[in-house]
Amino acid sequence: MLPDNASQSNLDFDNPPKDPFGLFDEWIRAACDSELNDPNAMSLATVDDAGLPNVRVVLLKGHDPRGFVFYTNLESKKGQEIGSQRHAALNFHWKSLRRQIRLRGYLEAVTDQEADDYYHSRARESQLGAWASQQSRPVPDRATLERAFENIEKKYADVDVIPRPPHWSGRRLVPNMIEFWEDGAYRLHNRIQYKRDAADWTVARLYP
Repeated sequence: MLPDNASQSNLDFDNPPKDPFGLFDEWIRAACDSELNDPNAMSLATVDDAGLPNVRVVLLKGHDPRGFVFYTNLESKKGQEIGSQRHAALNFHWKSLRRQIRLRGYLEAVTDQEADDYYHSRARESQLGAWASQQSRPVPDRATLERAFENIEKKYADVDVIPRPPHWSGRRLVPNMIEFWEDGAYRLHNRIQYKRDAADWTVARLYP
């Protein structure tokens, strides 16, 4: 007889909950308790106009049943692909828990108020950095970047509230698929996949 799966989960994969967002909340809380660094780190995959994929790690900065929010420079390569394709995929991997979550869906802009609120919650130096960095563009050396930061720092030295750059904002991935994966013995992993059908979710267990 095969042993029970090797994970630490109490989730019954044969009878999963109907709500993927509640399950996500449980798993992200567990990750916050176990991961040493950035439990909210996620891989963001986009494609360019030629259909070639790009993937990079960004940080989840908000989530609820509306979707999953991250922030970026909209003039960056990432921002350009987001603007032209408007679809993306996310992947969370928590090595200490031997779990991952995959999501696919479309992207919508957060409101200006949401972007302002998050921008002004950041450290002042991070706010200045959003002005100083021309993300994804060539820079000749580190000194050039540091001079740009120093110039912005001087510009806003006497300003209490630094304005948010117009090219810096957030996007919300509205998922139409969420998949939960957990390590199992003999590579007989556990997988359940939620798919959105109009306003409802259907759930199925998948072969590993």
